[in-house]
Amino acid sequence: MKTIRFTDGTTVPALGQGTWMMAEDPAHRSDEIAALREGLSLGLNLIDTAEMYADGESERLVGEAIAGVRDDVFLVSKAYPQNASRDRLQDACEASLDRLGTDRLDLYLLHWRGRVPLTETVEAMKRLVASGKILRWGVSNLDTEDMEELVASGGEGCQTDQILYNLTRRGPEYDLIPWLAQHRMPVMAYSPVEQGRLVAHPDLAGMAKERDITPAQLALAWLLARDGVLPIPKAGSIAHVRDNRAALDITLSEAELRRFDTLFPPPRGPEPLAML
Repeated sequence: MKTIRFTDGTTVPALGQGTWMMAEDPAHRSDEIAALREGLSLGLNLIDTAEMYADGESERLVGEAIAGVRDDVFLVSKAYPQNASRDRLQDACEASLDRLGTDRLDLYLLHWRGRVPLTETVEAMKRLVASGKILRWGVSNLDTEDMEELVASGGEGCQTDQILYNLTRRGPEYDLIPWLAQHRMPVMAYSPVEQGRLVAHPDLAGMAKERDITPAQLALAWLLARDGVLPIPKAGSIAHVRDNRAALDITLSEAELRRFDTLFPPPRGPEPLAML
């Protein structure tokens, strides 16, 4: 299985499991837990969640899904920006750990930038690492100038930037992704199928039909073909997570990659980082 290497040398599978919008409907809970467990059985051992998702219920769902196999999981969660201060981050982290039923996070991210100075967030993250509550830290939704400020604020230990990145959101390729590559920070790509909207894209559907695969698998395969990119799609059923896993086995030709650039052109200049 293809892997991604974080800044500290830790490797994880190049395809993870996202949980945004999970745990919002109790009727789907058992299916969502089954999907996460199936993903783990297929080798997709990175699970991403956040204190924001379903007001913490997503973390509780993940905690139930990984019960008994915690040591086999690379567990990621994210803190609200208002909780990223030296006074509040430890409490936020401990609350996440309690909901997840674990004693540590493998990776803890600032969910997006707020009013707390980055120097303070870096300090608070380092304290959590020193205490063993998190093993490493990173950020989400930070653009190039933010990342430059982060590193200048002592944040050279940042492991990743989780951003909105897919075929229709290629703006980061102009400056942010090259900057991250230069600093050996991989990209965690959320909403890799644009919250399902790419499935209905006629050009993508046509390409997928030629390969006898689904548009979602093709969109994931495009991301997986790019160096240092780790997509984290959500799957709410066993069948869905199996379909996602199959994207790892798809190899794209140079001609197909050029066709993607024609159908979904890369940026010609800098663009503000998009968020969902």
